[in-house]
Amino acid sequence: MILMSFSFSDFSSALEAGARISPDDVLAIRRSVWPDGVVARAEAETIFELNRLARGAGPEWGDFFIEAITDAVVNAKEPRGYVDEETAAWLIGQLDQDGRGIGAVELELVVKIVEKALNAPAALKAWALARIERCVLSGEGATRRDGDLRPGVVDEAEVKLLRRLVFASGGDGALVVSRDEAETLWRIKDATLGAANAPGWKQLFVQAVGNHLMAYSSYRPLERTEASRLEAFMNDRRSNVLGFLARMGRPDFDGAAKIFEPEAGAEAHRAAVAAAAAVTPTENVWLQFNVARDEKKDELEEALIRFLEEESD
Repeated sequence: MILMSFSFSDFSSALEAGARISPDDVLAIRRSVWPDGVVARAEAETIFELNRLARGAGPEWGDFFIEAITDAVVNAKEPRGYVDEETAAWLIGQLDQDGRGIGAVELELVVKIVEKALNAPAALKAWALARIERCVLSGEGATRRDGDLRPGVVDEAEVKLLRRLVFASGGDGALVVSRDEAETLWRIKDATLGAANAPGWKQLFVQAVGNHLMAYSSYRPLERTEASRLEAFMNDRRSNVLGFLARMGRPDFDGAAKIFEPEAGAEAHRAAVAAAAAVTPTENVWLQFNVARDEKKDELEEALIRFLEEESD
C-alpha cells in the first residue's frame, strides 16, 4: 500500500480495509512524524492506533514503532530522559487498551524505554517483567517476534529480555536488582526446574539474585525537579559562576579541601561497598525462606549460595 499524499486518516482507513503496511509506507510515516524532530503525544496516540491495525506488518514497521514511541516517552518533557508517572501510566494504558494482549514489538518497546531513560517509574519495569513471567509459564505471549514459545521453559529470548530489564539503567535503583525483581526471577526458577532451559538462565539467576543481596551502587539519577533546575541553570546565559561563588561569601578552603580529599572519599566508598557486600540478617532471612520453601535445595540455589560464599571471602 503506497499513499501518494500521506494522511493518517486515509492510512487508517486503508488498514481497516485489509491493506498491509509496506516499507515505503513506513518511510512516508517517518517523514510525516519527524519533520520537527519531535513525536508529540497526539502523534504517538495515532501511531498506537495504526499499530493496532497493522496486522502482519514487516520488521520495518516494528522498528519504526519502537523508535517513535520511545522518543515520545523518553523525550516527551523537559528535561529529556526522565519518564514521569503520568507518562508511564499513559504508555501502559495504550498498551493494555483493547485487552487483547501485546506482541513482541510492544514488549521490546517497554524494555527499550527502561534501558534508554535516565529515570523511569518502577511500574514500567514491573509491567514488562510480569509479561515475560507469564510467557514463560504459559507458553503464550510476546517474548519474540518469531518462533514458538515452550510453556515452563526459559528460552534464550527470555534470558536476554530479563537480563536487559533487571540491569537496565533507568529506575531508582539503577544497576541494582530490587527485591521484587529478585522474587520474580525466583518464581520463574521454581516453575522451570528440570526444564530444558537456555544455558544462560542459570548464570542470570545467580548473578541477578546475588546482585540483589550484595551489590553496591553509588549512582542515583537526579530527581526530575533537580534535573530541571540544573538544565535551566546550564541554559541561562546570564548565570555567572564567579558571581554565584562571591554571593556565597568567604570560601572555607579548609572545608573544601576535606570535601575533595581523594583518600577520604575513597575510604567512604570502600566502606559503603563492604557494607553492601555483606548479606544482612534481613536478607539472610529472605534467602533462607526462599531456599526452604519447597523443602529442598535445587541446582540453581546451590550455585547461588556458592556464589555468595565466594564473594564474601
